[in-house]
Amino acid sequence: MCIINMESNTPSDISSAPNSQQENDGLVNDRNTHSTNNEENADEGSSHFQKKKRPKTSPVWANFTEVKMPDGTMKAQCRFCKGRLAIISSSSTSHLKRHLKTCGPKAAHDLKQQKITLQAVDSGCNQEKHSVAHWILMHEHPFTIVEEEGFNMMQKRGMLEWENVSRVSIKKDCEKVFEIEKNKLKNLLKSISKISVTKDMWKSTNQKIEYMVLTGHFVDSNWQLQKHVLSFIHLPPPHRGLEIADNLYKCFKDWGIENKVFTISVDNASNNDSAVRILSETFSRVKKLPCGGKLFHVRCCAHILNLMVQDGLSRISYIIEDIHETVTFINQNEGRLNLFSEIVQQLQLPHRKLILECKTRWNSTYQMLSAAIKFKEVFPMNKEREPHYLCCPSNDDWLKVEKVCEILEVFDSVTNIISGSEYPTSNLFLNEIFRVKVLLDKKFEDSNEDEFVHDMVKCMKLKFDKYWGDCNLMMSIGAILDPRCKMRVIEFCFPRMYPENEACENIDKVKKALYELYKEYVDEYYSSSGEGNGESVGLRGNNVTIQASSSGWSEFAQFVRTVENIQPQKFDLDNYLEESCYICEEDPIPFDVLQWWRSNSLKYRILSHMARDILAIPITTVASKATFSASSRVIDTYRASLTTKTVEVLLCGGDWCRSLYERKATNGDQSSHSMIICKNDIDA
Repeated sequence: MCIINMESNTPSDISSAPNSQQENDGLVNDRNTHSTNNEENADEGSSHFQKKKRPKTSPVWANFTEVKMPDGTMKAQCRFCKGRLAIISSSSTSHLKRHLKTCGPKAAHDLKQQKITLQAVDSGCNQEKHSVAHWILMHEHPFTIVEEEGFNMMQKRGMLEWENVSRVSIKKDCEKVFEIEKNKLKNLLKSISKISVTKDMWKSTNQKIEYMVLTGHFVDSNWQLQKHVLSFIHLPPPHRGLEIADNLYKCFKDWGIENKVFTISVDNASNNDSAVRILSETFSRVKKLPCGGKLFHVRCCAHILNLMVQDGLSRISYIIEDIHETVTFINQNEGRLNLFSEIVQQLQLPHRKLILECKTRWNSTYQMLSAAIKFKEVFPMNKEREPHYLCCPSNDDWLKVEKVCEILEVFDSVTNIISGSEYPTSNLFLNEIFRVKVLLDKKFEDSNEDEFVHDMVKCMKLKFDKYWGDCNLMMSIGAILDPRCKMRVIEFCFPRMYPENEACENIDKVKKALYELYKEYVDEYYSSSGEGNGESVGLRGNNVTIQASSSGWSEFAQFVRTVENIQPQKFDLDNYLEESCYICEEDPIPFDVLQWWRSNSLKYRILSHMARDILAIPITTVASKATFSASSRVIDTYRASLTTKTVEVLLCGGDWCRSLYERKATNGDQSSHSMIICKNDIDA
């Protein structure tokens, strides 16, 4: 009926509807094609009616792209790790979702996005207050800054609807940020298997209150070294080992890491030793500590070096006092500084700077002495022209200062290296302590050195032997896991650090501890993955695991070993030690040991897990800016006036916010000394 009507249309009707005619012509052609489909145009007809691809509707496809393989099959390629997975014909995407949950690069991408995204807020003004709270915590500003007229004027210029807030209100906002960031960090700690912690003490001089700060160190899934302050709590007296251990365990429980603590680094004090022993016994009842607990207690290396340096400086304390008074005298007024500058210019000395020490930081004392030596000819001439200058060091004094500075130069370099917090230090420990040992032995055995040097070095050697006389397993294993060193560093250092018989015993002790620790990681690896023991690994191929208990493979493998004398499969530790050391083509100092292990993690599947935990162990308990300090860490006057809970919010929250935005801590004491510049240098 429809066809008859179309044929009866007038020409004008036909011309006015060409599209309809073309569509009908196409319909007729299609019908004709179908009528001859079984005879000669089967292939052409089938291609003409090829079925359309069904669009991908699952959200998971936003993370994958389809790629065509050389054999013609289609694969789903992850946008993050570039891994390729099969595309199941049933349109199932469960395996793709499972991949995203374990994809390391995607987790890093999500974490980065989370870092730059603030929490959802109700309005623009609330969002701005949230940002201000982050700013206060990150840069350690007082709460009262929000009540300053200039601050509110600046805020209203940028946001007309900004409403002034009080110090009480912004304090509550900071507490909210503290809770949000604490929950984020808790979730992050759930994903790690082991964490090393450091314990340090801070005090408030105004209130006579002492605080215990607990810091966690670990290497994340992207092989980045992470350091986060976990707790900053008031520690009421008495500060005995039992009370310290009890408070530490409460912090571990609060963070859910009581079964993940790998090592704990503390200062060298009897109450700390007692606390670590109590914790070790407590943990041993619940779980087996790595290597039988031999690595659990880590003594702060910077603290030991401080003790040794103080012994050396005490020998010339009267000279240090004279030099300190000399620098103070010259800088007391403009006339004295001008006179000193004139003498420097007359002698045509290239040096222009004097340094005044901070008495609680021995590195600034070293810098003061090393700077003053360059002007030792100037001071006697200054004394002749200044009748009130009475503290000029003698020539014999300068000789002693030069001897001390030769030793302090090595201690200063070593302390700077081992106190870093942005790179692993456990692998550097042995090499740096070896430098100190060689220096002290050389000075002590040198017959040309005077009695003053012998006595000073003797005291320093006693301290060295007290804390590092016995073989330190942790620093040895850490050095071995540096691919530049391996066992070669033990074979090189130990014969020069210990007597011959002790050196051989210590090398064997280190090897035994290394394999003991590695075996624990092997057992943990196979128990967690459900892959059985080491023998079953050799029977695995093409992603198929053959169970020895349900087949004849176990007996057959034993038969093959007997007949062909095949050795059991090597562990990756054996392969690692047998390969040659990694040679740095460039400067070895910036070598990134974590990135090396990341690149070789597939090659050393189990050993890389062990290296990740060992390299995260810190060998100092304090921040780098405090490693040279001979005194306790002190809370500033502003924070000392706050409640203990608020202090924790500021200290912990500030650390977390700086980590969130990848910013370093602001150091109010960046320069540990005062610098005095001669006048002629200023005029130039």
